[in-house]
Amino acid sequence: MIFIPRKWVFIIIIFLILALTIPVSLKIYDTILRFRYPLKYMDIVEKYADEYGIDPYLVLAVIKAESNFNPEAVSIRGAVGLMQIHPDTGEWIAKNLGINRYSNNILYAPETNIRFGCWYLNNLNQEFKDPVLVLAAYNAGSGNVLKWLNNTKYSKDGKELSDIPFKETRDYIEKITRNYKMYTRLYKEQKKEGISINETNEKPKRP
Repeated sequence: MIFIPRKWVFIIIIFLILALTIPVSLKIYDTILRFRYPLKYMDIVEKYADEYGIDPYLVLAVIKAESNFNPEAVSIRGAVGLMQIHPDTGEWIAKNLGINRYSNNILYAPETNIRFGCWYLNNLNQEFKDPVLVLAAYNAGSGNVLKWLNNTKYSKDGKELSDIPFKETRDYIEKITRNYKMYTRLYKEQKKEGISINETNEKPKRP
């Protein structure tokens, strides 16, 4: 009969308890996180994310940051709905989509807002072809991004940003990236392709 010191018996018991309880705790933690990062409006998100070639989790990450899934959200600058489309931008998007009789009220409708937001992300991606630039333009406007790219203070090659002068935009990209990583971790079994963020696409950091 092998004799095991009482001290080691205690350690083995603790180890076994941890081995059994940690996976359960992690599952509970992930369940709680899924409430914070829900798959709301997923049928609409997948419909238009697929149509415009965007990773649905990127769309959800934007919605989470922009409105926290509140379709009635209105910003201090007048942006409206789930993906915070400004009425001027909404009218421009509507014209491009051939939608007649546009009114700002349609931006409160989840399907319209998500459709417009996905179209806009795709449009920005065609212009900039880089997720960081796309998100920067979604937040600060493509005009500002173009100015930064043409300024050697913010871009060394005119194609990527080495710095972003607007703190709000830097924080915005960081928030979207964090949301996106959380969605892809929590729902990795459902991961789809499209415009996305990876480790090489994170926001420029100030030295």
